[in-house]
Amino acid sequence: MPPPFEISPPDMGPWLAGNTGTPGVWQWTASEPGRRVMVSALVHGNELCGAWAVRDLLASGLRPRRGTLTVVLANLEAFARFNPQRPHVSRCVHTDMNRLWGDMPWRRDGTELASEHRRVLELQPHVEASDWLLDLHSMHEPGPPLALTGPLAHHASQAAALGLGALRVADPGHKAGVRLRDHGRFGRADAPDAFALLVECGYHGARASVAVARDALARFLDLSGVVDAPDIPADWRQPHAHGSGPLLVVTDAVTVAPHAVPAFTQPWKSGDRIAKAGTLIGWNAALPVITPYDDCVLVMPTLLHARPGATLVRFARATP
Repeated sequence: MPPPFEISPPDMGPWLAGNTGTPGVWQWTASEPGRRVMVSALVHGNELCGAWAVRDLLASGLRPRRGTLTVVLANLEAFARFNPQRPHVSRCVHTDMNRLWGDMPWRRDGTELASEHRRVLELQPHVEASDWLLDLHSMHEPGPPLALTGPLAHHASQAAALGLGALRVADPGHKAGVRLRDHGRFGRADAPDAFALLVECGYHGARASVAVARDALARFLDLSGVVDAPDIPADWRQPHAHGSGPLLVVTDAVTVAPHAVPAFTQPWKSGDRIAKAGTLIGWNAALPVITPYDDCVLVMPTLLHARPGATLVRFARATP
């Protein structure tokens, strides 16, 4: 059973309209040239840490000194449905917004468009006009914060430069669809100036996840150069945040099989290291789930929302 929620949703009332003509999207452009930077939260409606961090950003009056700053409250419909008694139900309204990006095959295959599809189309121009992207998320299960860099080396290097107190994870995403952080040139090797980072700030309901989100936001804005470090409220940074450590490179992912009711042998969490190859960690329908190599690191194992086609667990190697 998931742990209790320690945080409540922030009042986003003053910030729902946006200032761009797109609900929930705010944008400011400085007179000096610089990067076009985007910060997004609430891609999933029950991931409140990013909403709190973005609320603080909007309320602070912080404006770019250089370039453009775009702030996005992504899945407003799902967020509006948040119920503290059933906090996991409001992840989405109809479908996972973070599997709808990339070349968007659902635009051509006759899929009946749901609210998340329509919202992705609204947000697409803002995403594609950005050079740097920070996408703030949280996780179904307790575990250490993760900085998901995608598979390209230059994203992992930029993530290391942030100095987040999070495990860096290089992974290609999900079989079920493309994430926001991998959309367009954020997923292209020939776009070295583009940088996207998805930060999983901890468990959805953990109070500590809000502090992680603020810290990630502060470090991202500082490194982007759109503001100067003294512009950022000092209490957003976590003084105990440390270097990024080794990069965890995802090599394999287990997808929930059709008609499966998966199970784990124990409540695994991200960062758990399994010493021996062939160790049984769970079952996927009648198939055993075993580690593929020695010193295997588990990434985001979860049974919540473990529907057929969803990612059950990822296996990673630690690299220097």
